[in-house]
Amino acid sequence: MEKSKIILTMITIILISIVIILAFFVFQKYILKKNFEEDILRFADKNQSTIFTVDSITLFSSADASYKTNTANNFTIQNLYQYTDIALFLKNTSDENTLENTLKKVHIENIQFSNMPKLGEPKLYFKSIYDFAKSDINEANQITDPFEFTITSHDETDLSTPTLYNNLANPLTFSYVNSNIKSDYTITDISSPITYDGSLLQKCNINLEDICCTLSFDIYITNNLDEDFKTTISIDIPLSSGDKTILDGNLTIKQDTNATFYRYN
Repeated sequence: MEKSKIILTMITIILISIVIILAFFVFQKYILKKNFEEDILRFADKNQSTIFTVDSITLFSSADASYKTNTANNFTIQNLYQYTDIALFLKNTSDENTLENTLKKVHIENIQFSNMPKLGEPKLYFKSIYDFAKSDINEANQITDPFEFTITSHDETDLSTPTLYNNLANPLTFSYVNSNIKSDYTITDISSPITYDGSLLQKCNINLEDICCTLSFDIYITNNLDEDFKTTISIDIPLSSGDKTILDGNLTIKQDTNATFYRYN
């Protein structure tokens, strides 16, 4: 009889322990669910209205080579590269400038190249607005992650540096460069004129599928109320559009976008 009581007591203790453990996990799940719901509500509350968006993106694609030697019978190039200049135009939702919709800080980070090209070495550079659609590459402007812009409200501003007006008057400008697609390559067909643009890719027998790439990065904004915003930009490097390709010399594309910055702080 005594032994039966001991066994019953042990079973009771085990059952109570199981109930306590189950109750703990149920309560923990409830708390996590409640916290998650509250986070969603706070996020939604912060983003009831849109403050900043990416209005449009202008892309200019072409190609060039960094060094050329020419003889009577052939033409040799070094570092054949394809580049796409990128202008991101931001806007706010009001014609009136306020502390809420003007810039205090802007930077990009998490730069990634996906669908990596089979040929070449992709990099991202800051591009002066004055050099947009020019093939010049300034190695000093190669972007390291993260990369910050200077914010100004002065009319007299040097826009050859990474500077943005606080009222979003000028775009963020970059240059995607895929370098060393081919080097020390001799073009023997010089029956037609050689021009230093996208047609060089065809002269060098480059298949456009081999230099396709997708560029992405995050843009962070802090406004003058010290509120923080973020959006992610993804760009398929344009090599063709309709019946035109970069092999025709160059390609210019304007894309409207509805990329919205969400407030996370």
